[in-house]
Amino acid sequence: MPTLRDIADYIDAQGNGANLDAVVDASSSIVTHDSRRVMPGGIFVAVTGAHADGNQFVGEAAKRGAIAIVSEKARPADLSGANSIAWLRVADARRALAKAAALVHGHPSRKLALVGLTGTNGKTTTAHLIESIFKAAGKKSAMMGTINYRIGEEQVDADFTTPEASELQDFLRRAVAVGVTHAVMEVSSIALDMHRADELEFAAAAFTNLTQDHLDFHNTMESYFAAKQKLFDGRIGKRPARSIINLDDPRGAELKALCGETAMTYALDAKADVTTDDRNFGLDGLHFVARTPFGAVRINSPLVGRPHAYNALCAIGAGLALGFDCETIARGVNQCPGVPGRFERVISNGNGEDITVIVDYAHTPDALTNTLRTVRDAQAAQNGCKPKGRVITVFGCGGDRDRAKRPVMGEEAARLSDFVIATSDNPRSEDPLLILNDIRVGLARVGKNYDLMVDRREAIFRAIMQARPGDVIVIAGKGHETYQILPTGKIHFDDREVAREALAERKRLRNGGVRKNGA
Repeated sequence: MPTLRDIADYIDAQGNGANLDAVVDASSSIVTHDSRRVMPGGIFVAVTGAHADGNQFVGEAAKRGAIAIVSEKARPADLSGANSIAWLRVADARRALAKAAALVHGHPSRKLALVGLTGTNGKTTTAHLIESIFKAAGKKSAMMGTINYRIGEEQVDADFTTPEASELQDFLRRAVAVGVTHAVMEVSSIALDMHRADELEFAAAAFTNLTQDHLDFHNTMESYFAAKQKLFDGRIGKRPARSIINLDDPRGAELKALCGETAMTYALDAKADVTTDDRNFGLDGLHFVARTPFGAVRINSPLVGRPHAYNALCAIGAGLALGFDCETIARGVNQCPGVPGRFERVISNGNGEDITVIVDYAHTPDALTNTLRTVRDAQAAQNGCKPKGRVITVFGCGGDRDRAKRPVMGEEAARLSDFVIATSDNPRSEDPLLILNDIRVGLARVGKNYDLMVDRREAIFRAIMQARPGDVIVIAGKGHETYQILPTGKIHFDDREVAREALAERKRLRNGGVRKNGA
């Protein structure tokens, strides 16, 4: 167990004020940036966030029993418990948070085969596929991503795709403690820029793609890509042992050059290490044989569409990079049922729908385009290249986020749909009508029919109730989410639940019922 002196040396801190030989035990204390979570014997790191400065809460941390404060600022003269609390001054508090947490928790990533996934789209499904490969190989595993954090069969809902470094290191420590040997995690660009993934050692890291997203944080696509590169170039601590790169993405070749001999590439169109030219991507799933340097991997998966084919190829590459055989990898990919809210088909009780309803998390221009193209391709494959039925799309854009993508998504939705209903996503503090007006700019460019409806429930009901037999309804943007963040606060809202209600009402009316009020 490290002492405060060990921690001060490791995080390059100037320490003063207390016995620096005090031992820090991860099993009985905590390293945290949240003063409310400080425990006796713990370490509080005063991080400056978007809404608050952690230095404002050092007094509270002291009262809760912190034995050390880590800060970029000098020790305040009026700090209570001056003789018992160490003050460790650093150049970068976020970097220090990651390093201190890693040291206190015993660098758990070194004791795991850890896979990190970064990219705009596909991370969550790919993580589930890789976890399924671990299970097929008989490995006890952990997963951390957009939907939940899971150790074995124990899981909790995720607040962030990639949590703060202190929480991440604690999660991996607990995983190691119960015998986990393999883990996979999504690594967001924001997390990489904010040092949350610093000090992690990856057995493999994968790049899925790069399309427009998070420009409210990164400002430019170049800055966005630069953040992704940190997972591969050693700036977070150590380069991954192996890298899995999508060569069909325009940035793939650049990353391959950066990674050198550690790179394993995958693609559907470009020449790559893992690819296929024997493929069938219909509504009944993925059917193809992947060619790899280690032999053929035969895929018959329930996942639908070209985007999921990329996810499967990425997972195959990761499995090979970790040394699993082709048969185990195929079994893992094929037995993965998919991810809630990722191209998920919704049916009401009793089934028997005459239309198809798909709920998908697509919340970027590229993701929405891929989802709608997948629907069009699947329609064509199912009906002998002659699509039957319309595509009706319901989607919105989040408030307090990248405004530039709103008209782009509107244009893509209109171009690939027969009818679009633009509605609220998570408007947050913004006026939903102003968000819809931004989307309207793109919708109007195409010249097809569309409607604007602030109430998302009404929009879903309208799409389903007006659909004709054979139509496909795509409800995009929120996917697995079970809430909606409005200017008035957070409410329960699940696209799948609302869609099932609308389908049941549609079925009841088809059977001669009378329309219910409010439905």
